[in-house]
Amino acid sequence: MARKVQKKLDKWKSKSWYNIETPEFIGRNNIGTTMAEEPEQLIGRIVEATVGDLTNDFSKHNTKLKFRINDINGDVAQTLFIGHEITTDYLRSIVKRQTSRIDTNLKVTTKDGYTVRVKPICFTVKRARTSQIEGIREVMDGTVKERASELNFEQFVEEAIMGKLSATIYRNAKNIYPLRRVEIRKTEVEGIPAA
Repeated sequence: MARKVQKKLDKWKSKSWYNIETPEFIGRNNIGTTMAEEPEQLIGRIVEATVGDLTNDFSKHNTKLKFRINDINGDVAQTLFIGHEITTDYLRSIVKRQTSRIDTNLKVTTKDGYTVRVKPICFTVKRARTSQIEGIREVMDGTVKERASELNFEQFVEEAIMGKLSATIYRNAKNIYPLRRVEIRKTEVEGIPAA
């Protein structure tokens, strides 16, 4: 007597594809696709893309942007910007011997009430004295806080990602000691204003 063979249904066939879009201020770019059985399963998923992917500028492939899916509209998954980070291989490539690396980590609030953790980093031409390092760190902190209080969230994020904020820090701090490089190593959105 022949055994009854149960036909196994492939699980992925019951899933639907969704396009992932960046927020409005980054240009509503499509950064990829993902699949899920139910659209609700996508909410909260973290997605990464590089600035180079979004702008077709391959010199900017060392900056990763992080987005969280927060809404599904038909077959489009809409995202919120939650932070950015410079790749570790790029950071390692700009560290040199006999120079000073100056890090700082601060929490700022933008003009429209967003709380953002910002981590700028400076590299000097030669090794700096402790007093010079402290002076540069003060300038970094002051510049980032000042720009955050003047700009709304979207403008601040754009300045941090596209290098305008690091250029402002460089201009303000280079008189203390010659700088080789200034970067915004990382940003994280920690709080959004209540609606």
